Amino acid sequence: MFTEVPPQPTDLRPPVAGGAPEGSASHAPPASAPGGGRRKRGLQLSPYLYVLPALALLITWTYAPLARTFELSFSDWNLIPTQPKTPVGLGNYASVLSLPELRQALWNTLLYTGAFLVISVALPVVFALLSRRVSGRAKTVFQALIFVPFLVTPVATGAIWRWLFAPEGGAIPAVARTLFGIEMDNVFRDPSASMIAVIVIVGWQMLGFGVLVIAAGLSGISPDYAHAASTDGASGRQITWRVTLPLLSPSIVFLALMTILLSAQWTFPVIDLVTQGGPSGSSTNIYYLLYEFAFRNFDAGIAAAAGVLFFIAFGLIAFVFVELSERLSFHDN
Repeated sequence: MFTEVPPQPTDLRPPVAGGAPEGSASHAPPASAPGGGRRKRGLQLSPYLYVLPALALLITWTYAPLARTFELSFSDWNLIPTQPKTPVGLGNYASVLSLPELRQALWNTLLYTGAFLVISVALPVVFALLSRRVSGRAKTVFQALIFVPFLVTPVATGAIWRWLFAPEGGAIPAVARTLFGIEMDNVFRDPSASMIAVIVIVGWQMLGFGVLVIAAGLSGISPDYAHAASTDGASGRQITWRVTLPLLSPSIVFLALMTILLSAQWTFPVIDLVTQGGPSGSSTNIYYLLYEFAFRNFDAGIAAAAGVLFFIAFGLIAFVFVELSERLSFHDN
């Protein structure tokens, strides 16, 4: 009988360069290309070099002025370069919080924000939904008429509306006198009407921005959802409330956040152009009050302290709103 000998394993690995002994477990590492380390470090630095210009601009125009404002909030200074700054500690913050003008400005800012939530959030949703029923060239004209005011500069906007509201020769007083028999005085000097006039002017301009955001959100919603709901027997109203608006919630939440954070900034140029915060502070807001502290009262310390407080307040509002946005928004996954 013959005994079968098992086959021996064959080593198919290529021979090791350099004359390594056969059966040796060690292999020479592959030679690295010259300059490979420098090339790798260059690739690692490239992304940072791309963002460096944007970072430099951000530091120059945002963080450096913010740090300077925080420094000035602890000093008494009248904006004259030759005058020294006097340290006052937390005195500026105590003075700001005790000012009666601050309460009026805060209340006006809340009223402005509430009004713009209706004009810049609720009305754009209505107009954007209505525009879906219009097609062709009429839809383009409709959207352009609403959006064009947003492109007008605040200075031009203030000049236009000052002419429209002018007691003598203004178009709005003439229409009110002719059609309704109402004599309109200067609304910008009326304590009960100045804020309403500012809301109308700024709302007219910001309505187009809201419609643009909501229209963009609507364009991202697949029509298959509405078709499926319609197939299941849902009415047009049910589709709007149960399908379209939930899918539109991210755009609505974003627009509401922008309105809350920027309404005071939107109203500032119009207030400065048409009412100057008056009469008797009836139309001022927190930004215009800060401006008056700095450039009319020449109290940089008070203005800086107010700016720091407003920055902290708006930062907290933004943080809370961002945390709640995921709960308030419905995302199509």
